[in-house]
Amino acid sequence: MPIFKVNTGKLKKLSAIPLDKEKNLQQLLEANLMEVLELRFLASEYATTFGGRIDTIAVDTDGAPVIIEYKRNKNDNVINQALSYLKWLKTQKPGFFEKLMMDTLGKEIADSIKLDWNNPRVICIAESYSKFDTDTVEVVPLRIELFRYRYYEDNVFALDPVTLAEPPLPQLIQYPDLKTVEQNTPLLEELRSKGSDAVRDLFDELRERILALDESISEKANTLYVAYRISKNFADVHIGKNHLKIHLRPIDFNDPLGMVEKIPEGYNWTMDRRVYVKTSDDLEYVMGLIEQSYKNVL
Repeated sequence: MPIFKVNTGKLKKLSAIPLDKEKNLQQLLEANLMEVLELRFLASEYATTFGGRIDTIAVDTDGAPVIIEYKRNKNDNVINQALSYLKWLKTQKPGFFEKLMMDTLGKEIADSIKLDWNNPRVICIAESYSKFDTDTVEVVPLRIELFRYRYYEDNVFALDPVTLAEPPLPQLIQYPDLKTVEQNTPLLEELRSKGSDAVRDLFDELRERILALDESISEKANTLYVAYRISKNFADVHIGKNHLKIHLRPIDFNDPLGMVEKIPEGYNWTMDRRVYVKTSDDLEYVMGLIEQSYKNVL
């Protein structure tokens, strides 16, 4: 997608330019991982016992370990390399990663992160990908994400997720009156069961409306909540017995009814705004707040 700069009512197309050195991309992203991908940086050029060095190790806001590899030229087989590092990571014990978090982030922050050792992610970042790259990601049943970067004149940087084909239908299940969801999210139904009949109906309606915002929105349930994201999470839905609690982005909301609360800093939530939904009468207004949070990650 072309990028334009507005100058006195005129649009000027910015030209994409190469970074001065390949290493600059890695250094730029490592210094800004929380801002661009909501990841906490842990290590750079980490040597493995299998041979080779992992470009970047991080942990996401859900506690999942993350391996990041950068494609430095069009001939690099970055995906296979990242998968090899993922295989190495899985041979390690959780205590290894917990110590890495403790050493890098400090005890207070490390203790606040619940490590999700069973769901590691692989992120590949490149200027472009071949059909072989995207075909590989589509058929490998692992959490592999491709991002395309561009660096433009006037120090403008863009990082966008690469949209892949939908998974084949046999890997999907259908919930009544809802969109399809991935088979690998069985926690969704368990979370729904925490609510009363009325709250489950409320969640189903909210969920359908959130997914209708954008076909690129992904949904992932963990033991605490259901997360909705594009490049970053924009809504985390906690299901209670008598209400829904929704965590939103840390932005200034247009909220004339004053429904949005700021979560105290001691809780260490990245999504540090929250709103409660108790009846369907609240949905229309709350969806306006969720849409503001969603637009913040575009």
